[in-house]
Amino acid sequence: MENNLETLTKLRLLLDIDGIGPAKLFNLLSKFQSLDNLLNSNYNALLNVEGISQNLANRILKQFDNFSKFKNSISNELDKLNSLGGNWLTFWSDNYPKNLKNIYAPPIILYYTGTLKEEDQNSVAIVGTRMPTQYGKTYASKFAKELGSKNITIVSGMARGIDSAAHRGTLEVGGRTIAIIGSGLDVIYPPENKDLFKQIGNNGAVISEYVLGTKPDAQNFPKRNRIISGMSLGTLVVETKLKGGALQTASFALDQNKEVFAIPGNLGKAQSEGTNLLIQKGEAKLVKNSNDILEELKLKVKPEIGKTIPKPTINLNMFEQKIYDFLTNEPKHIDLIANETGINSADCLVHLLSLEFRNLVKQLPGKMFIID
Repeated sequence: MENNLETLTKLRLLLDIDGIGPAKLFNLLSKFQSLDNLLNSNYNALLNVEGISQNLANRILKQFDNFSKFKNSISNELDKLNSLGGNWLTFWSDNYPKNLKNIYAPPIILYYTGTLKEEDQNSVAIVGTRMPTQYGKTYASKFAKELGSKNITIVSGMARGIDSAAHRGTLEVGGRTIAIIGSGLDVIYPPENKDLFKQIGNNGAVISEYVLGTKPDAQNFPKRNRIISGMSLGTLVVETKLKGGALQTASFALDQNKEVFAIPGNLGKAQSEGTNLLIQKGEAKLVKNSNDILEELKLKVKPEIGKTIPKPTINLNMFEQKIYDFLTNEPKHIDLIANETGINSADCLVHLLSLEFRNLVKQLPGKMFIID
């Protein structure tokens, strides 16, 4: 099936019909063998397709009369997509994500900015709450950095909180990351992620199943979540409440026969209730580091397991280097840092602020510091 205006128009024409989704469209194409045969079909032939009622058959035939109007509208839409630096593909395109092809009712059409590569088959989704604790943000970033450094593409939803931390962590180590959004490519949500949207497009892709202009309505996100899990070999849930969308993504992953992982959280924290429940029910494997994930997926991906991730090479003075080498993802108080490095507290704070300014160190409440 060729990628051209005619093909897109025919597919959009069909998918615009109330009651036609990916599953029914596949049934129709299986029966008629081509889009042209389908568009030239008659009422009785349509009724012979499983799941096509009399009312739906009538809606399909009536929709065929709108072809010219649809074609003009979609031509204008593609001009706008092109002006955004975007592109589109269908289920039959050569660069359609292979992991996604194997799920139930995969999206027929995808719109995207950036690039899709063969190496994106080796991907892990990192998802979680929009309102994480510092613990959650730290470990979302840590896992993303470690996996991204091992040529694993990180997939997430570009939402506030855990999703954004995962994307940013991957980008910081030069890794590839893919964002699946629940709106049109011209509607960036949340709006504060405008710069992140551009960065992801420059080192990965932003993908949407939705046409331009689609608002980020609540009903869009469950469909979006099935793509996040479907794009990936496994899904890591970092923090989520008992009714969080990340649990829905984990459920899709399980239905798709994909691996699910979870980071254990503090008892008494609402953000940890969902992850701890997944572990307790045996639906997710407890993971403590990225190697736990890679070892579980070793039959599918073959990165260097067990190799430690070096800290980035940065031009630091002698005192900054000493402080930076001492810090980890575990919060450390200024007094402890000063004592262990042999630098007095006042000077130590100056060097820490210099590191923080370069986004190498993050200051937490109570004069606690961690690697960013």
